[in-house]
Amino acid sequence: MSNPTPLSILDLELLHQLGDRLRRLRKERGLGTVELAQRLGVSRPTLRAVEAGDPNTSMGSYLRVMSALGISGEVALLASDAMRPTSNDSAAARSHRPRSSVRVTVSTSAGSTGLHDLQSLALHAEAVRLIKQDGALRERARETVQAWLQKDGRSRSAPLWREWEQLLAKGSLRPVLGRSVHAQQLRQASPLPTILPEEIRKKVLDESRQLTSGVVIDGAVKTGDSR
Repeated sequence: MSNPTPLSILDLELLHQLGDRLRRLRKERGLGTVELAQRLGVSRPTLRAVEAGDPNTSMGSYLRVMSALGISGEVALLASDAMRPTSNDSAAARSHRPRSSVRVTVSTSAGSTGLHDLQSLALHAEAVRLIKQDGALRERARETVQAWLQKDGRSRSAPLWREWEQLLAKGSLRPVLGRSVHAQQLRQASPLPTILPEEIRKKVLDESRQLTSGVVIDGAVKTGDSR
């Protein structure tokens, strides 16, 4: 079974924005994570993953949280044909009335901490995908960490390198793809970028430049019948 293609930086940013919005809505309603998790019948870590915009969390978990916070109507919009382009032979297409549209610009500031971490997250997601395809890459990364420890075992990063050595030995790399402070620290001390081909680095950087310029998501919304 082939591994899925990692999400683009734009996709990751959209998930992060969704998670941030859900967290704000929960707080505005005066709900704690324990209370909302119990109400939904999900674990607290699952709720926290949703609020972190974790791409590995199921869509069902996102939908349950959105419904509980009163924005299931937006899900209904996505599930309907409302965003589908109007066919050329429809009455709406023949109408001279301008079509309604939904236009969203997604962007982030160049040089911002958020963009830097998005780049790092995207690079690590690519590296994890490659490691799953080729176990020799995991061993290469582990050897790199061991070389760092041997050369500078007293570095401030040494505890993180030792943790990396354990994670690579176990093949358990999901913790490094989170949005927690510790996950960010792990990525900052990571050996995984050393195993990435140059074309993947270039792809991620190109996506970052596009996001700083602003990516426009434009969806046509069908109008009613013109009669």
